[in-house]
Amino acid sequence: MDKILSTRAMLLKAKQEGYAVPAFNIHNMETLQVVVETAAEMGSPVIIAGTPSTITYAGAEYIKAMAEVAAEKYNIPIAIHLDHFEDVEEIKHDIDVGFRSCMIDASKEAFENNITTVKEVVDYAHRFDCTVEAELGKLGGQEDDLVVDEKDTMYTNPKDAVEFVKATGVDSLAVAIGTAHGLYKGEPKLDFERLQKIRDMVDVPLVLHGASDVPDELVQKAISLGICKVNIATDLKIPFSDAVKKYFNEHPEANDPRKYMTPGKEAMKKIVQHKINVCGSANRY
Repeated sequence: MDKILSTRAMLLKAKQEGYAVPAFNIHNMETLQVVVETAAEMGSPVIIAGTPSTITYAGAEYIKAMAEVAAEKYNIPIAIHLDHFEDVEEIKHDIDVGFRSCMIDASKEAFENNITTVKEVVDYAHRFDCTVEAELGKLGGQEDDLVVDEKDTMYTNPKDAVEFVKATGVDSLAVAIGTAHGLYKGEPKLDFERLQKIRDMVDVPLVLHGASDVPDELVQKAISLGICKVNIATDLKIPFSDAVKKYFNEHPEANDPRKYMTPGKEAMKKIVQHKINVCGSANRY
């Protein structure tokens, strides 16, 4: 039996029971270890996400192998997810490697082109029981190499969402309701009324991108209104790197990765624990 799961069952369960599955962006073995070990301790399903640059850096085969080891070791649902991929051929390649969850981000395209691109991925992915997430509307900010200027940010239209889901057969939908990638320049203002309308009109699980730096109470309100998956990236990178920098400041002679990576992992673990509690996903398995 394949140990690497699609996100289908875990997101539908979250939708039914009113919590969200956290999707943590990882970059290497250490960050993957922190995510799965903490999720296992807390009994939380977990999605290990990698952007195109992460997959290029760490290697799709390595990530799959590490996730298989984690799935063998821990009794929780684990999915590996391609996050914000824009290249259809790259997605197909990584599905062939063994990824069973992917996001095709054609949100920069015109509505009809977005549909065409997403449907191509859906048609391929579903042959391998791989779930597909797409984005309608545009989030501002920066996610690794993906940059969307604030003036190009566009909120998701509920009626368009209905047509989009029906035309593509997509499994989950990332909605633009006022979040942004990276850190915020001011207090984020989320359009909960829009989210409620989308939830009332669309059946598939909804996804919140840009959740780093958003106050916990706003994320939890979004979950109460139907968000089933919450993406976390920037909130993990900053404490990890800060702890490593602090270690080097205190031990300028250090050269052992096992020593200087450990404080980073410990700092990141606290954030993973906190985000699992915010999502309400602890002890769901």
